[in-house]
Amino acid sequence: MPKVIKASLILTLVVVAALFVSAPGARAQGVRTGPDPSTLRDPDLERDSQHNLDVARNYFKLKKAYVAALKRCEEIIAGNPTFAKIEEVLLMAGQSSLWLAEKKGKQSPDLYVTFDGGQKRTLTAEQFREMGRDYLTKLVNDYPSSPYAKQAREELRALEAKP
Repeated sequence: MPKVIKASLILTLVVVAALFVSAPGARAQGVRTGPDPSTLRDPDLERDSQHNLDVARNYFKLKKAYVAALKRCEEIIAGNPTFAKIEEVLLMAGQSSLWLAEKKGKQSPDLYVTFDGGQKRTLTAEQFREMGRDYLTKLVNDYPSSPYAKQAREELRALEAKP
């Protein structure tokens, strides 16, 4: 065999061997396949959460029933914290809580009951304000670029300005 062909053959074998050695390393460089698992959503849970949001909007906007709206929002937050529209839910929960503290709306704040050690109890105006502040702060901190964050910031500023 001539030297040129022998050198070409050896060079080709070295290149092929290098490809086989480096190919598994290319796959192990953190390349994932498919979508990020944290963004996957259960379609049935999303549908249920969307229904609760629609009902909460109806209570909130049309009926001024802030206790009912708050309960629906809490159900979404507890059951589906990664809901696609969680920012709107947090804003509505925050506003409902604040307005219940001010006794606005058509429902009495006394209709909102919690169970503490088997005992039914209602919240004070200050507890409603604190709950509203928590929801709005979560919205602003966790979703700062959300279209609802601006409104939440305004509500928080107004809350701080009140004596």
